[in-house]
Amino acid sequence: MNNKVLGNAGEKIAKIYLERNKYKILETNFRCKQGEIDIIAKDKKELVFIEVKTRKSIKYGLPAEAVNQVKQKHISKTAEYYIYKNCIKNIRNQI
Repeated sequence: MNNKVLGNAGEKIAKIYLERNKYKILETNFRCKQGEIDIIAKDKKELVFIEVKTRKSIKYGLPAEAVNQVKQKHISKTAEYYIYKNCIKNIRNQI
């Protein structure tokens, strides 16, 4: 199984998990010049930006270790753009 197939499988599992836990999936694989966010969802009154990391083993580290400060900055900038692009001012009243 190559990395793309493994990543897609992990995202599918994450999406199923979120839906079962009453998250509303708004978008998957949102891309812009700032970066990419795997899943954007709404949990009650919260907008949630989700990075999915799937591993076959921990030989190369834990998934959380792959989300370093640079990746976090890209996610943050991408989330800001998503909010701007969709004119979200107060999540409780929108989406």
